[in-house]
Amino acid sequence: MRNRIISLFILIFLVFCIVAPLQADSIWSKRNQDKKELYADTTARHIGDVLTITISEESKVDNKQNRNLSKTSSRSASFDGQLGIVSSTPSGEVTKNYLPRMPGIEMSAESSNTLDGKADYKDERKFIDSITVVVVDIMPNNNLVVMGTRSREISGDKQVIEVSGIVRPIDIAYDNTVKSEQIANFSIITKNTGIAADFNKPGWLGRIFDIFWPF
Repeated sequence: MRNRIISLFILIFLVFCIVAPLQADSIWSKRNQDKKELYADTTARHIGDVLTITISEESKVDNKQNRNLSKTSSRSASFDGQLGIVSSTPSGEVTKNYLPRMPGIEMSAESSNTLDGKADYKDERKFIDSITVVVVDIMPNNNLVVMGTRSREISGDKQVIEVSGIVRPIDIAYDNTVKSEQIANFSIITKNTGIAADFNKPGWLGRIFDIFWPF
């Protein structure tokens, strides 16, 4: 009996020596330290943060102008042929004409000038897109200065969009976007090059004709 007890203790000792020590750990996986917290504010607040601008620009110009001008003038003159060098009595009766009477003349002239002008100019443009920009500076009142560029090239046609402006943090939505009409000093420049750009302007021969025949 004693030998059995000794053998059991030896077996238990060997088991603890052979089996590697186990470490207890949490059932939740460790979170990546580079990720933000679940309830963290992801809106742009600092230099280097990104912000998405929703561009929805639409402009309409309808300018009409009518002008009507009219001018009329008339002139008339008459001469009865009497030069007026005469002698007369104290009562005013003409007794003698020292110069012969000449034929009478009557003249009249009329002129008119009329201008009727009409001009009609209409221009409609619409631009819808979205672009993500970077906060490059923060003003003393915490407004964000943003700037960004997007370049697309499809089948030889290249489009470059440059955007800049000043954004108020209060105008930034929960999904880290802001509308273009809420941006101060908003500037958008589009540059199109490629095959399609050549069809949007007249050729060299047409430009020469426009110089010598602008009507």
